[in-house]
Amino acid sequence: MSRPETTSGPEDEGTRIRIAEIFCSIQGEGRLIGVPSVFVRTSGCNLRCWWCDTPYTSWSPTGEQLAIPEIAARVAAYPAARHVVLTGGEPMIAPGVAALTRRLREGGRHLTIETAGTVYAPVAVDLFSISPKLANSTPGLDAGRWRERHETARLNLPVLRTMMQAADYQLKFVVGEPADLPEIDALVEALAPDQPSKVLLMAQSRTVAELDRIAPWLAEACKERGYVYCDRLHLRLYGNRPGT
Repeated sequence: MSRPETTSGPEDEGTRIRIAEIFCSIQGEGRLIGVPSVFVRTSGCNLRCWWCDTPYTSWSPTGEQLAIPEIAARVAAYPAARHVVLTGGEPMIAPGVAALTRRLREGGRHLTIETAGTVYAPVAVDLFSISPKLANSTPGLDAGRWRERHETARLNLPVLRTMMQAADYQLKFVVGEPADLPEIDALVEALAPDQPSKVLLMAQSRTVAELDRIAPWLAEACKERGYVYCDRLHLRLYGNRPGT
C-alpha cells in the first residue's frame, strides 16, 4: 500500500448515486455533537464490520439511484441546517463523489465526510471524520470471502495521511474492550502523535446499555492519554434506527 487509492468515474451531475436515506437530525458524534445537520447516507461499502449499525448500507445495501441535483434538492428542503454530513456505507467509493461534495457545499454549507479512510478522492470538504477500523471490526469465519477482504482493506495508512493533510480532520476509533487500546495508541503514534485532541474514542454500541457499560472506563482511558471521549448522542435520543 505505497500509494493512496483513488476513485474514478464520471463527474457530471447526471451521475446517479445509490442513496439509502437523506434526513435532518442532530450530529450525535464528534466535535460537532449537537449541531443540526442534514445527513446524506450513501449505500455501499468496501468493508464489512461485524458490528456495523447501518447494515442496510453494507451487508444488505438498499436505496434509490439519485442524480446529484436530486440529492441537492432534498438537502435544500432543510434550510435551517447549515451543516451537511456525507456518510454511508463508505461515501468515498460513490461514483461522482467529488462533484457531489462540491454541490453539497454550495451556499456556504459546512460539509463533514464520515469515512473509514481506506479510499481517497479529490473531494471538497470542511471536516474529514475518519474512523480507521481496528482488528475488532473484522467479521467471523461465517463471513466467507468478506473476512479476508475486510482484513486486507481496513487500514490504508497512505490514504489516512493524505486525508489528514488535505483538510481539517478528526480520528474516531470504535472501542469495544480495553484490549483495543494498544492498537489505537500505535496508530496514533504513526499518524498524529502531536495531535491527541483530534483523537476521539467512541464505544462500540448499538444500545444505550452497551454505551453506558463501556463509557466509564473509556473516559478514563481518554483522560490518561489526552484523547477526547466521544459519546453517541443520537443513540441516547432516538435509539438505533434509520433516519436519526
